[in-house]
Amino acid sequence: MAALLWLIFGLPLAPVRGVVALAEVLLEQAEGELRLQARRELEQLEDRVAAGELSEEEASEEAQRITERLMSSGMGG
Repeated sequence: MAALLWLIFGLPLAPVRGVVALAEVLLEQAEGELRLQARRELEQLEDRVAAGELSEEEASEEAQRITERLMSSGMGG
């Protein structure tokens, strides 16, 4: 009986479930790339401070901007 109900109600929704699953995978991938980009930018800031190109204060301000951009993209947690 359950199999019959699945065929009647569940099977027509299978393509929708597939699209939702694909969207979730794409979202996770995009979030991972945003995190990686932010990490690279923060590492570059550290390198620039070590090379004397930026002061600690300037680097701190830029790090804050990077963090805010990451948070505004919904990656805050």
